[in-house]
Amino acid sequence: MSRVFGPVPSRRLGRSLGVDPIPFKTCNWNCVYCQLGRSAQLKTERERFFPADSIVDEVVSTVERIGKTNVDWVTFVGSGEPTLHLDLGEMIREVKRRTDLPVAVITNGSLLYLEAVRRDLLEADAVLPTLDAGSERVYRRINRPARSLTFDRQIEGLRAFRREYRGQLWVEVMLVKGYNDDDQSLAEIAQVLEEVNPEEVHLNRPTRPAADARAEPSDELRTRRAAEILGAGARSVAAEAACVALSEHEELESAILGIVTRHPLEQARIADTLSTTDHAGVERAVLALLERGEVQQVERHGARFLCAGEGLFGPA
Repeated sequence: MSRVFGPVPSRRLGRSLGVDPIPFKTCNWNCVYCQLGRSAQLKTERERFFPADSIVDEVVSTVERIGKTNVDWVTFVGSGEPTLHLDLGEMIREVKRRTDLPVAVITNGSLLYLEAVRRDLLEADAVLPTLDAGSERVYRRINRPARSLTFDRQIEGLRAFRREYRGQLWVEVMLVKGYNDDDQSLAEIAQVLEEVNPEEVHLNRPTRPAADARAEPSDELRTRRAAEILGAGARSVAAEAACVALSEHEELESAILGIVTRHPLEQARIADTLSTTDHAGVERAVLALLERGEVQQVERHGARFLCAGEGLFGPA
């Protein structure tokens, strides 16, 4: 499967060309809200999962094919935790050198306590780490990290990275009903944010299928309350409806698989997402993928989503 996907629209990053440098669900967290399902086995050691040069070559060839003016950011986002790739720093440097495009990294921030990981991210133009908790108790409950990862290490890494990093630090808080959207939990997060002092705080909610069906998005009232408690820099960044243009050489099946492996989509919106009027062809492609088990249907929030076949989801 291609390691590059999109561009997909993003309220934060415009037309974002995604780069997925790790195998599916390679992660050191098992978040209740993960849109890719549960982590079957947590991974804590960094590895060279795929050759860095081949990933960079694919980014460059994709940019050349679709045109540099059609990409606003190159975003390392991963179907798991991208900082687990040992050559992430090399890939960031080479993408910037060969495309002259800004690079963002979306990370859970769990490995920022490691000097090597912080060094890898220093040349990124924007880094978007996660902060869903302000205490060890909530951290364990919502992010469910590997045993060796602690809340203190999470905060230690964020503080250290803030001291060293000169790019844009945008912290994401995923608001999950009953987990971290009460006033006390939000006040604890606000205290950490005051220390870290990011340029922006992005509030999100799990509107796609969550690994745990009990993980529901906070309502509008609690989301507004979160913005009040977390400060003036906090703003909602609800996910946009994706719209990905098919290349003339791309097959429907591979296009659908490439998207839903990273971003589950409402099955009824697949054709709109691919900007195609061939609804019959989309339906045939989806059925073929379902029959082979490469994708699956997951029902959440009153809608049916198409997700990666490997994803492990609790019952609705």
